[in-house]
Amino acid sequence: MKPIIVILVACVLFSCGNSKTNSAATAKNASVISDKVITADEQKQLVPDSVIALLKAGNQSFYTHKGTLKNDSLRIHLTASGQYPMAAVLSCIDSRVPVEDVFNMGIGDLFVARVAGNIEDQDILGSLEYACNIAGAKIILVLGHEHCGAVKSAIDNVKLGNITALLTRIQPAVDAVKTPGKRSSKNEALVHDVARKNVELTIDKMRTDSPILNKMEQEKKIKIVGGMYDLDSGKITFF
Repeated sequence: MKPIIVILVACVLFSCGNSKTNSAATAKNASVISDKVITADEQKQLVPDSVIALLKAGNQSFYTHKGTLKNDSLRIHLTASGQYPMAAVLSCIDSRVPVEDVFNMGIGDLFVARVAGNIEDQDILGSLEYACNIAGAKIILVLGHEHCGAVKSAIDNVKLGNITALLTRIQPAVDAVKTPGKRSSKNEALVHDVARKNVELTIDKMRTDSPILNKMEQEKKIKIVGGMYDLDSGKITFF
């Protein structure tokens, strides 16, 4: 059985945008989506908005329990000699957020960088610059999630080995959020607000720290966007 990349994608892409220009662009991009691994020519035809639409459609298939893409021997074979992913996702290491699965994607579809608290550093930035500037990915999605253990640890000012240094990168989000109530990980509203703010600050820092990615975004070659994964429902909210 061949892997299928979200049958409803074409409908989603044709509905994106309000202008005739956007409709034409997304319609063109809908035509390059197939039931097989994306090719170099197909990747070149994609624009950032159409890739975002694909991810949203894939996530909808996931959280409405319509099944997820299953990788098979054909997909493994087709990607062995090259890869043309459509997007790069920076996510947390949390085992409850299997990135390809939550977007109904498979081998060859996404670059995925994972680190506790979905933070950025020089190595992450280098990886994302490769994904977009060299390998052709059209968007970067910084994906946070509810009930994040790294965020909770930052709120509680945990000190433990190398975790201490990692949590300092989340601390600006903790400091920026003024959610009412106790300043503790027991405050679920605070945890949510810090997790979202952490995604926003990571994106801001990414634009500042990587002139390459910033320039690509300014030239509309890529988009850098954020999202939050709901562990209870499986749904991702983009922002």
